Amino acid sequence: MYYYSTRNKNEKTGFAQAALTGLAPDGGLFVPQEIPMFSKAVLSSLGTMDFRDIAFETIKPYVSGEIPDAALSEIIQSAYTFDAPFVAAADRFVVELFHGPTAAFKDFGARFMARAFSYLRRGEEKPLRILVATSGDTGGAVADGFFDVPGIFVTVLYPKGRVTPLQERQIAGLGKNISALAVEGSFDDCQRLVKAALGDGGLRKRTALSSANSINISRLIPQAVYYSASAGRAFAGLTDSDGEATPRVGSAPVRGEVSLKSGLPVILCVPSGNFGNLTAGLYAMKMGAPISRFIAATNINKTVPDYLDSGEYSVRLSQATISNAMDVGAPSNFERMAAHFSLDEMRRIITGVSVTDNETCETIAQVHENARYFIDPHSAVGWKGVDKLRAQNRIPNSTQSVAAILCTAHPAKFRETVEPLTGPPPVPSSLARAMERTVNAKTIPAEVPAFFDELCS
Repeated sequence: MYYYSTRNKNEKTGFAQAALTGLAPDGGLFVPQEIPMFSKAVLSSLGTMDFRDIAFETIKPYVSGEIPDAALSEIIQSAYTFDAPFVAAADRFVVELFHGPTAAFKDFGARFMARAFSYLRRGEEKPLRILVATSGDTGGAVADGFFDVPGIFVTVLYPKGRVTPLQERQIAGLGKNISALAVEGSFDDCQRLVKAALGDGGLRKRTALSSANSINISRLIPQAVYYSASAGRAFAGLTDSDGEATPRVGSAPVRGEVSLKSGLPVILCVPSGNFGNLTAGLYAMKMGAPISRFIAATNINKTVPDYLDSGEYSVRLSQATISNAMDVGAPSNFERMAAHFSLDEMRRIITGVSVTDNETCETIAQVHENARYFIDPHSAVGWKGVDKLRAQNRIPNSTQSVAAILCTAHPAKFRETVEPLTGPPPVPSSLARAMERTVNAKTIPAEVPAFFDELCS
C-alpha cells in the first residue's frame, strides 16, 4: 500500500515512513493511494466475527508489505484487550468506545499506533520524539499508549484551563517518557505549534519527530475498525451485552427501546471536532461496511456543517464549550476528506448538525431520565443531533432505519458537567486510579519559539 500527500499526489511513500514522519514534507496529510475493499467472506461475517479478527482484516491491507501478518496479529491482540459494545439505549443504539484504559475512543488508535511504532523502529538507536496536540482525550490516550515504550518520548500540548481535571491527570500525571506542556491558548494553537515543529527542516535534523494526532495515518486507520464492527452487528440484527464500564442505570429494559431488524445499513452519528474519527468511518464505508450515512454532529464550532450547507469552507477561531474535545475551528482532517470526496459526494453521505451547550445539558438530563443511561457532553451532542435531524425529517425515523451514536468518552470523565444534571455517574476503575495522579506540566505561551526552546532543552 502506498500513501501520498493531500497536497502532492506524485510523492508516494510506504506505511512505515508515512506513520513515522506523521506529516508529509509539504505540510499535507498522508492518505492511502486507494481504499481497499473487504472480501465477500469478511463482509458476510462482520456481524459475528471477534473484534480482533475484524481489526486484523481492516488494518491488514493498509500495512501490507511492511508489517507481516504474524506481527500484526500480535500488535492487535496486545492493543485490543477491550471491545466496542453495540448496545440499545431507548429508541436508538450506541457504540460504546470507552471500555479502554483511558475511557475514550482515542484508545483504539493510540494503542495500535504505539505498538506499531515499536515494531517499525525495532533496531533503531536514535530516540523518537512524538508530538501530540490535544483538546482533551487524545493526550491521555497517547500518553497511556506510549508510556514506558523504549526509545520513544512523548510531548503532549494541551490548552491550559480547557481540559477537565481528570483529563489533565491522564495527560500530565504519568511521568517517565511522557512530558506535558500547558499552552496559553486554544487547541488550534496547540495544533499549530505541532505542525510548525513537524514542518521545520532544521529541527527535524536535530531530532527524530513524529505526531500522534489523527493527522498521523497510523492512528486514524485503526479507528475504522469499530465502524466496521458496529455496522456489521447492526446489519446482522445483533447487539452486545453491557460491558463493565457501560453507564446504564439498573439492568431492566427501558420502555420504548427499539428492536433491531437485520439487513438494514446503519446511520452512524459521530460527535466531531478535528474530524479524524469521521474520516476513519468514511474509510470503513468505502471498504464495504454496511453504513448508509454519517451524521457529523458538532458543538457551536461548526465549520464542516456550515460547509455542507453553504459549499464554502471557512475556518474560524475555536470557541470554548462543555464538549471541549470538539472545540476545533480548523479541523485538520477536513483536508483528507476533501482529498477523497467532492462537495456533492460529501453531501450524499454526510449530514451536518450543530448543538449548543444548553441543548447538550438538556440532553444529558433527558437521556438519564428517559433512557436510564449516562452520557458525556460529546456523546450528548451526537444524541441531540439525531433528535434535531429527525424533527426536521432530514433522516428516517427509528421505524425506518437503524441509527447509532458513537459514545466517544465515559461520562465519568466529565463529572463536573454531568453530575449536577444526573447525579454521580459510575466511575470505571481505570479512571479512579488516574484521579490519584499528580499533575506535572509546564506552562508555555502559544508561540513557536517558546515551543522549540522546550523541544531543544
